[in-house]
Amino acid sequence: MHQQQGDQKVFPLTEGALTAKKTNTRWVVVFVLFFITLINYADRATISLAGPSMANELGLSPVDMGFIFSAFGWAYVIFQLPGGWLLDRFGSKKIYAFSIFFWSLFTLMTGLAGFVTGAAAVAVLFVLRFLVGGSEAPSFPANSRIVAAWFPAAERGTAAAIFNSAQYGSTVFFAPLMGWLIHSYGWHAAFTVMGLLGIAFLPVWKKWIHNPKDHPKVNDAELEYMTSGGALVDMDGGGRADQKGPHLGYLKQLLTSRMMLGIYLAQYCLNAIGFFFITWFPVYLVQEKHMNIMKAGMVAAVPAICGFLGGLLGGFVSDLLIKRGTSVSVARKIPIVSGMVLCTVMVLCNYTSSESAVVFIMALSFLGKGIGGMGWTVNADTAPSQISGLSGSVLNTFSNASSITTPIAIGFILQATHSFNGVLLFVVAHAVVVVLCYLFMVGKIQRFQLKEIPPEQDAR
Repeated sequence: MHQQQGDQKVFPLTEGALTAKKTNTRWVVVFVLFFITLINYADRATISLAGPSMANELGLSPVDMGFIFSAFGWAYVIFQLPGGWLLDRFGSKKIYAFSIFFWSLFTLMTGLAGFVTGAAAVAVLFVLRFLVGGSEAPSFPANSRIVAAWFPAAERGTAAAIFNSAQYGSTVFFAPLMGWLIHSYGWHAAFTVMGLLGIAFLPVWKKWIHNPKDHPKVNDAELEYMTSGGALVDMDGGGRADQKGPHLGYLKQLLTSRMMLGIYLAQYCLNAIGFFFITWFPVYLVQEKHMNIMKAGMVAAVPAICGFLGGLLGGFVSDLLIKRGTSVSVARKIPIVSGMVLCTVMVLCNYTSSESAVVFIMALSFLGKGIGGMGWTVNADTAPSQISGLSGSVLNTFSNASSITTPIAIGFILQATHSFNGVLLFVVAHAVVVVLCYLFMVGKIQRFQLKEIPPEQDAR
């Protein structure tokens, strides 16, 4: 008999899958996703660590920096739906490879942008960050598609947590390096090194990322194990080059679903918290807590480690609950709600001047954010197989609308108050909204079923 979990089914393994020794290529694949997402997020965060030196050298105001920080988000949001459409038409491997190359190239070019100042500098940096954002747009929808293709339901939370935790791991791995580069060689060096690193990763991507049914290192036992657990193992098969791509009319169905809309709104707020961390948090440490940039780069790694561990913990606990018979819906909501409640302790930083206390509080807060940051796991649980890339792109559109609004709003709060106290209240309010969305709006987490579009309306 199969086990019913919410409205999702985890099928029993067949005799062949139980007796043959299966390969574990799926875990290599998810660790490839983890490492490329480390580079992805480091490229996003380079601008924040370079920000104080850049602002000083180029004569930029807090509002100028807010707009430069937001440039990535404008493009990232604008290109989400085209990116998802391309993923569903041409597959994850090909589109993601182009994405890696171009975001790395434009990051590299940002290191050459110090030849102008004032308004011209704002324009040049805005354009380059816009191009980085546009190039990175397919990355997280592709991560989600790949996890849905490679992992059964009972491992999906852990797999998604691994790649999602890279948003914190990038700070652990790269913030000290970038802080040292900026301190020793100037802000240009950080962009140059990160751009070259992304380009150098492309051969690894080509070797390890394939459709599960086509992967040379997957045996029949592993394929059967994934299939019987609900993995969409042939998502990118079936003559993809001849496909027309997903019907955009399905967007209306996604946006009018209470469950999907609640997930999307919650992801907007989750990303607002994360985007504070990768843009304004190092500036907070330098300006509000009077640390030098080298120390800020080191200190920023502490809450990042906690966020990284929290992300893994949230996915592991969620999958463990499923294996013990808890419904998918409850198993996902427990870490999300509890993590966001813990995240709200960030506001206590307004009431202490102790550097060690600030680091401890921020570490707890980002531990909670990591535990609760399961939006991509929920997307893999709910996205229709026909439009997995497009659904992920809608999620990421909502998510990264906050990457536009958050840095600009924080810039205006700082200019009006000359303090980060209001900024932390602004960030914590987003954690509260995530809790409300999952408790009162999302309802049961289950695979969303598309309604067929009549042939007379099937114009793409």
